Amino acid sequence: MTRLEGRVTVVTGAARGIGAETARVFREAGATVVTWDVAPGADRLVDVTDAKAVDAAVAATVAEHGGIDILVNNAGILRDAQLVKIKDGEVAGRMEETQFDAVISVNLKGVFLCGRAVAPVMIKRGWGRILNASSVVGLYGNFGQSNYVATKAGVIGLTKVWARELGPKGITVNAVAPGFIATEMVKQMPEHVLRSMVERTPVRRMGEPRDVANAYLFLASDEASFINGAVLSVDGGVVVGT
Repeated sequence: MTRLEGRVTVVTGAARGIGAETARVFREAGATVVTWDVAPGADRLVDVTDAKAVDAAVAATVAEHGGIDILVNNAGILRDAQLVKIKDGEVAGRMEETQFDAVISVNLKGVFLCGRAVAPVMIKRGWGRILNASSVVGLYGNFGQSNYVATKAGVIGLTKVWARELGPKGITVNAVAPGFIATEMVKQMPEHVLRSMVERTPVRRMGEPRDVANAYLFLASDEASFINGAVLSVDGGVVVGT
């Protein structure tokens, strides 16, 4: 019997990158995986910022597969900008409200909506795993990412609250905090930026999406049944500099 045999899993933001790799790894482990994304390539097109769409997707998944055992809240976006950018003593740029709201809506509200919709299904079954995507920047901060860092720190807060609330119901809730991961998007960055990422990582390589997927796999498995409310950094020991 494989590690996740018979477990029904929903992975959000799974059309590419870490989400797509997580879906592959979970399927290899025997899980039935349903992928959600706003982009083509997922099993179901779902906007995680839309409460009605999320509720409908949960209902459809339960109707088709009989329940949901594992939720991987992976969906996320970036809209980077400095809070304010000063040039020659004058404000030359700033993070716009639309940039802030968009990231909060997907990365934080989306986690809330999916968790809220799936939790009752898991409570009825008396078993569940909710796995939330945070980031090392949610622990240490990062230049030019007020919105993204706020969401990833907020996800850690949600994780700890839900671990307390849902633990007595047989549901564990944990977060994974990736460091520099070589997704397709990251690989398109300039070579000098990629070199800097490697130099700042003590193991002297970037992570692969499978490194993060394997962390999710462990936390979803029976081996992690006594881990609840934890934040697992998957970052090669990265130390964020100035």
